[in-house]
Amino acid sequence: MAEEVILRFDNVDFEYMEKKPILDSACFSLRRGAKVTLMGQNGAGKSTIFGLIRGELKPKSGKISMNKEVSVGTARQMIAREDMDLSVEEYFARAFDPVPHNLPGKINKVMEAVNLQVPLDRRVGDLSGGQQARLLIAFALIEKPDVLLLVEPTNNLDKAGIDHLIEFLVMYDKTVIVISHDADFLNCFTEGVIYLDVFTKQTELYVGDYYSVTEEIAQRVEREEKKNAQLQKTIQDRKEKVNFFANKGGKMRKLAKKMRDEIAESEENMVDVRREDKTIRDFNIQAQDISGAIVTINTVNVIINHEMVAKPKEIILRKRQKLLISGPNGIGKSTFLRSLVSGKNSGAVILPEVIVGYYSQDFANLDFNQTVYDSLDSARMSDFGANDMRSVAAGFLLNGELMGHRVGDLSEGQKGLLAFARLVLMKPGLLILDEPTNHINFRHIPVIAKALNEYQGTMIMISHMEEFVKEIKMDEFLELDKI
Repeated sequence: MAEEVILRFDNVDFEYMEKKPILDSACFSLRRGAKVTLMGQNGAGKSTIFGLIRGELKPKSGKISMNKEVSVGTARQMIAREDMDLSVEEYFARAFDPVPHNLPGKINKVMEAVNLQVPLDRRVGDLSGGQQARLLIAFALIEKPDVLLLVEPTNNLDKAGIDHLIEFLVMYDKTVIVISHDADFLNCFTEGVIYLDVFTKQTELYVGDYYSVTEEIAQRVEREEKKNAQLQKTIQDRKEKVNFFANKGGKMRKLAKKMRDEIAESEENMVDVRREDKTIRDFNIQAQDISGAIVTINTVNVIINHEMVAKPKEIILRKRQKLLISGPNGIGKSTFLRSLVSGKNSGAVILPEVIVGYYSQDFANLDFNQTVYDSLDSARMSDFGANDMRSVAAGFLLNGELMGHRVGDLSEGQKGLLAFARLVLMKPGLLILDEPTNHINFRHIPVIAKALNEYQGTMIMISHMEEFVKEIKMDEFLELDKI
């Protein structure tokens, strides 16, 4: 049974709009128990593949084969806003119809699998980002799916959480397909890559760990580029000769015709070299011209055994100072930032006249019903004109077509770029950033790190991505588990 094919795509075509294909003759098959990465540039169709597997989307043509008894579970990127007011038990109950009498036992079993310990009556929206990430995986597991789909499962997880997830996936005996930008995480357990080419709209299946496959793809690109360079040189040389021979008449003219045929053949042999994702442009976030104690902290609330405990801690942040807040999942990092932004934290206050730029890990500060244009327009300072705003948006790959889209219809990665574009347009005196690399393509992260390092205002940040944090000079550190 180990070699049984559990899922097969045969020449699957799909398009959201007529004559704008997302997939063209996509072909791959997966055996039972396989663990693979779904890899591809933005817009290549990774989420589309998941939608087709779940049966939420139907192919334009081709066939998707999966046994009727095979079940599919999905750990999505984020908990839906409408589910935030549910209790943990109510959230899991949504997976069943009717709800089984032993639901609490089922919940405890899957929560143990993901190392999540929270009361079943706890409101989902009150959980930390890391706890919500674990909850999403537990929800996907509760029906014991044969195929587990994971979308950016390491977002918001601390190191201990990522290590536990890796251990779980290594031991898990079902089929797993993962979309993630975390290369180190992927390399620990995946044994193959389904590559989606955004330009050809086709799929390629590679066998091997993540790093081996990405190196193989890079070498292939290099070979393709060399082949094209050689062909291009040959084509150019022959074109020059054709122009010379064509004017000579007689046998020379016949030779010119033969060379034109050879040129056409060489051009046909040119291969479509796989191109990299576009990377966002370098940007800078101008800081509000303000002085004094931008943020004053006297006490910090931490969560111990699910209870809030006030701890004395004195920190004063002024212009050009950057504070990093750290600690394990569930200790209250994001809760602290939300209370600071909302002005409901009596132990920490922001100077009233400060413009605050807030990057929320769940994009709670974005209005999902606004268009992208209106979202940007509502954030921009008056010295940014409409054309300036469009230029900023273009730098974050938010082109003209996207400007009319609803914010809620953007991918999570696009929402992240929109959030950064808004920060540029705000000219904030204080940046409050909660996991600003979540959902962001790894190619963009060095650009973002550079901009934040150069920011001249005050900054408070939470981030579990060590390599990203190393690129930013931090002045103050608040370790919530050590106060």
